[in-house]
Amino acid sequence: MTVRFGNHRLAFYISVFLLSGAVLGLAAHLASEFLPNLHRDFIIFSLVVPALTIFVFLLLIQWAQPRTEAVALFILGVLWLAMGAWATDVIGNQQCDALGGQTMEARTGQVSAQRWCREMKVIQAFSWMNFVLYAFALIILVTLVSRAQAFGRFDIWSEPIRELPWFGEAPGYYNTTNAGTNQGYPMMAQYPGSAYTQAQPGQAIVVQPGANGQMPTITQIPIAASA
Repeated sequence: MTVRFGNHRLAFYISVFLLSGAVLGLAAHLASEFLPNLHRDFIIFSLVVPALTIFVFLLLIQWAQPRTEAVALFILGVLWLAMGAWATDVIGNQQCDALGGQTMEARTGQVSAQRWCREMKVIQAFSWMNFVLYAFALIILVTLVSRAQAFGRFDIWSEPIRELPWFGEAPGYYNTTNAGTNQGYPMMAQYPGSAYTQAQPGQAIVVQPGANGQMPTITQIPIAASA
């Protein structure tokens, strides 16, 4: 497994979880004050998007391939973009401090307009932050997949996402999509311009990027030492 990629991916997941959880909590509070008759469409949307985000990420953190993660990042990124744009349309350039002492209609009476404004501002800001995180994550994912393919991992889109390298690293050497590997046979790897390299029993192939555009250096180490 490429450790640095796993650490950065986990940090991205934690950031999105925290932002989504905050938006979900604020949306739930707004729902308790305004639903079912006031601001219904926006509040329902603001409940669905973070809840869907958390659910999808709980699935992806357990199992994912680059192709499934890319689709999830794109779809959720579009949803958060829509959320940020909608929140901006609702609250606009309203200055919350100017609403001090004012009230607005709610489901059970009147609520503070200033508090509502501040909650909407937080939803707006966190939605845009999530969209930016998703955009960067998708760009980085596609870049890392392209780099892995340059190392000869032409099926990396359908392999476990833990096989992806971080910048300056080689792809992971546990090719779990290889039927021979799953049955205990030696792993084989091929790189552009080279023949197949076969690992000896009990050995794992480790590939280091070549300097100045040179061919990668392929070495074999005991599996126990590489774990």
